[in-house]
Amino acid sequence: MYIAPTDNWYLERIIFLIAGLFILISLALGLLWSPYWFILTFLVGINLIVFALTGFCIMANILYKFGVKPKIKR
Repeated sequence: MYIAPTDNWYLERIIFLIAGLFILISLALGLLWSPYWFILTFLVGINLIVFALTGFCIMANILYKFGVKPKIKR
């Protein structure tokens, strides 16, 4: 079983947190406010797939520019 280290907040861990928050918030807004919020859920899913296939993530680039350090070294 794989368990990710939780001793600090590194880039990859923050990416999962942000993606999860975006999905839950857009689902809540879609159910309570307008179904158009489900488009955000779709876009987050597409971004996760693009990251898995290409390794490119817009949010990771933004966080890296703000000084968040990655756990995975190149």
